[in-house]
Amino acid sequence: MNPLVSVIVPNYNYARTLGLCLEALERQTYRDIEVIVVDDRSTDDSVEIARRHGARVVVTDTNIGAPAARNVGVEHARGEVLFFLDSDLALADDVVEHAVRLLTADPGLGVVCGTYDPEPLIPDSRVERYRSLQLHYWISGDEGDITTIYSALFAMRADVFREIGPLNPALRHSENAEYGHRVTTRGYRIVLDNRIRGRHDHDDRLKVVLSKFFHRARLHIPLYLRRPDFNGGPANSSRGWGSLAALFAVLATPLPALLGPAWAVVPLALLAASIASDLGMYRFVRRYAGLRFTLYFTAVHFLVNVTVAVAVFAGAAQCLVSSRFRRTYDLPVEV
Repeated sequence: MNPLVSVIVPNYNYARTLGLCLEALERQTYRDIEVIVVDDRSTDDSVEIARRHGARVVVTDTNIGAPAARNVGVEHARGEVLFFLDSDLALADDVVEHAVRLLTADPGLGVVCGTYDPEPLIPDSRVERYRSLQLHYWISGDEGDITTIYSALFAMRADVFREIGPLNPALRHSENAEYGHRVTTRGYRIVLDNRIRGRHDHDDRLKVVLSKFFHRARLHIPLYLRRPDFNGGPANSSRGWGSLAALFAVLATPLPALLGPAWAVVPLALLAASIASDLGMYRFVRRYAGLRFTLYFTAVHFLVNVTVAVAVFAGAAQCLVSSRFRRTYDLPVEV
């Protein structure tokens, strides 16, 4: 007998994409599914859309954030498998089937995560296309065993969730790293499988993209300090050095004016090092989207790298002056 899958969809004011998300669930090749939309006090017509698609709707008393909303969904779930899905993501038709097969075949598999397609769900801007291609390349390239979860798209058995405990509601923007730490500490594997995939409606404004990169990088610093093994492997290490090179390239820009033209080699070398750290990604974008868009992509990604490097130093400084910030990942977990 096939296990029942509870698909838990946290939602806050995503009426624009919620219908597409639920329609994709209706097309799943795996049929033993219940859909629970946890509406986090939306002010748009999200609740009406969810009910129109036959989903069970749970409305929170106040706006509690996505991690806490996922926990609320689990309280109402009847399934043996929990599938967590953000409301701005539309799954490919066979995703739930693949997830169930993976989880039921391997008792040591704690969480299976997925990736994003290279095309956005609703294409709105070049910034959104940048984000779609960048995330697709980064996430898909990590296929296999990983040490974090991708909270927009992951599945686990209900008994494992009960053992690990709920997501930390205090970590609205970095719960994935902390939860991944708890899963692997209990001896379970986390696997990224590129067959678990969907189209995501990415942010379409540069200011929003940079802001999210800054806050997430800053908030991850306490975890890196407490958990040296949380490095994501060689690819993430290379990206880290690329971000630092980008920031130092900016800081070195005045050198030719201060010390003479020969010093122009310093910022240029740092810029080249930053680009080289993600050369595979730029080659992928060149093949997929052409040279013209690759030049735009490179410029935006340079800004992203600078932003991440600044966030790292900001997070490190905050760790030095704030004991509470250092204890970010020691916060009690409550539903």
